[in-house]
Amino acid sequence: MNPLFATKPLELLLRESQDTGEHSLKRSLGPYQLIALGVGAVIGAGIFTLTGVAAATEAGPALTISFVLAAIGCGFAGLCYSEFSTMIPIAGSAYTYSYATMGELLAWIIGWDLVLEYAVGAATVSIGWSATLVALLHNFGINLPPSLLASPWQEVRLTDGTAVHGIINLPAMFVIVAISLLLVRGTQESSTVNAVIVFLKVAVLVIFIAIGWKFVQPSNLTPFVPPNTGSFGEFGWTGVLAGAGTIFFAYIGFDAVSTAAQEAKNPKRDMPIGIFGSLAVCTVLFILYCYVLTGVVNYKQLNVAAPLSLALEKIPYGWLSVAMNLAVLAGLTSVILVMMLGQSRVFFSMSVDGLLPKLFSDVHPKFRTPWRCNLLFMLFVGLFGAFAPISVVGKMTSIGTLFAFVLVCGGIIVMRRTNPNAPRPFRTPMVPLVPILGILANFFLMFGLGRSNWLRLFIWMAIGLIIYFAYSQHHSRVRAANS
Repeated sequence: MNPLFATKPLELLLRESQDTGEHSLKRSLGPYQLIALGVGAVIGAGIFTLTGVAAATEAGPALTISFVLAAIGCGFAGLCYSEFSTMIPIAGSAYTYSYATMGELLAWIIGWDLVLEYAVGAATVSIGWSATLVALLHNFGINLPPSLLASPWQEVRLTDGTAVHGIINLPAMFVIVAISLLLVRGTQESSTVNAVIVFLKVAVLVIFIAIGWKFVQPSNLTPFVPPNTGSFGEFGWTGVLAGAGTIFFAYIGFDAVSTAAQEAKNPKRDMPIGIFGSLAVCTVLFILYCYVLTGVVNYKQLNVAAPLSLALEKIPYGWLSVAMNLAVLAGLTSVILVMMLGQSRVFFSMSVDGLLPKLFSDVHPKFRTPWRCNLLFMLFVGLFGAFAPISVVGKMTSIGTLFAFVLVCGGIIVMRRTNPNAPRPFRTPMVPLVPILGILANFFLMFGLGRSNWLRLFIWMAIGLIIYFAYSQHHSRVRAANS
């Protein structure tokens, strides 16, 4: 067999999942903590920023249907993730699943691709966290120096309208450092903090939905599906479909639950609960939130970066604005936490396999966490958050995630053929139909992200392949075992 496509035997993966040696992680997460991890990753930047644009330019009030369509696409992938995470309950997520089914080269490609979802995504969210903190402090009359709130390539507008360039985004770097140190301290401690944050932001979202419901104007919801303008994706049912692709970013993160499989107390039972529990909670909240948002504010007025703030202006409760800013800040914090955790666990698995240096899988003797990996990503993501401007990174994160979904769905079909008798505590129904639908749905969403994002993806993958052929293939443990 070509060593580029050598697979990692399922038996070896299962032995690693039971390992208690120097590369073992502490099993401390139950089903509710896993659901909280998923909700923490999903409810964040996407729901608070993209809903207004998608409603104003694509779907109108029918954006609620777009959320259902996006959830269905995620659901196909979630069924496949659930089967894999119960069969192979170790860290690594899509990387590990690809290694078991499609071989080392594709596993490396997906592992490198996940940097776009987790590390780059966390850096981008940290910049949004910084801006939200500035807005919250401004409500209390506290104004930080503008030069310390943005990168040198990003303009900051002062209150008098003049524009200045920043020097460094200190709040973005601060939150990355704080969360990384928390992750070094321990996964259980991190998940406890995340659970508190998740409770806070879900509670405030529910309060907004409950209070805002009284201010919904039926006229704003009519027509529910605005007539198409004559162009694909501009309202009508094609607009509903286009809206699903745009707000897909709001669902990014539910797959991060699978990266914590090696730290779940009972992964065979808890992983499907964590994946589908978080997806169900978020979908219900998203639909209700979108209904209230488009009911309080006419969708034609929602083409703004902060649609929630616009809706709050229609609700005569000043305290709610401060509470919602706190909820957004909490939401972004938990997104960064789960993204940083997911990234370190993917590189942990790649290091155990020899594809990355050993320092990425060094486990702290007391905390049983990959502490050196956490600290390295603290440096990388922190510098990115401090000095990089926000531009097209959101779509890069989306295309990387969708690519991972495609490979996981395809991997289920391969695994059913190569290991038909392997124990499957959770079985994806209607194989190969469900995985094929997942592949088609996610490829369709990738296609809609445009040529420029495909080009960036290819450039990023080219860099990864250089690293693979220069280092990883020469240190692969699977290759060494097969030689």
